[in-house]
Amino acid sequence: MTKIFYPANERGHSDLGWLQSDFSFSFGPWYNPEKVHFGMLRVLNDDTVAGGMGFGMHPHDNMEIITVMLSGTLEHKDSMGNVGQIKAGEVQVMSAGTGIMHSEYNPSKTEEAKLFQTWIFPSKRDIKPRYDQKSFTDAMKLNELTTVVSGDKDADTLFINQDAAISFGDFEAGKTVQYDIKVPGNGAYVLQVEGGSEVDGSVLNKRDAIGVYDTSSFTIETKSQSRLLIIEVPMR
Repeated sequence: MTKIFYPANERGHSDLGWLQSDFSFSFGPWYNPEKVHFGMLRVLNDDTVAGGMGFGMHPHDNMEIITVMLSGTLEHKDSMGNVGQIKAGEVQVMSAGTGIMHSEYNPSKTEEAKLFQTWIFPSKRDIKPRYDQKSFTDAMKLNELTTVVSGDKDADTLFINQDAAISFGDFEAGKTVQYDIKVPGNGAYVLQVEGGSEVDGSVLNKRDAIGVYDTSSFTIETKSQSRLLIIEVPMR
């Protein structure tokens, strides 16, 4: 097993007033040659969008873009004609493919919107752009991981154009979580969203992360009430 520790205090940060962002990997104004990507995981941004603010129309192509809402609401509009709101407990997938324009806006005047935005390199380039979103509030159970995104079209998850998976879960203290790699050769990026835990002896506190690969499984021991986000991706 190979592990890479990503301390929360080493993330990049951007303060635009209306937008507070922490970057796990090089993005926008922040560049760190040692933190460009983890396998096919290119971006993991921890964003807070102020009420009444957002991103105007802008382009993307050839990237699988996944938004996990933590709290608040984000309104989405795109060049395919999709218009909708993403709320806490919901996940959005956008396969940018040959190219798409979209905007994201916090419709509340008073409540912040908090989210993780993830970019994963696709397995095939220049596919037809696609948009989807789904609520997983009813599917999530305490002390269990719920897979919300995968490359399996037949699974009860949001589909992305990559042999990857994103899982999410809330756990009480003192729980042992075994994670089995779903696709041989993949690695897993484990983000401690809240609380504290150990991953095969490595201690994680809030917003710390660890990349694990060259293994078929690993265990997580929760030391306090925890929320975990696990992003499994091909390593090459």
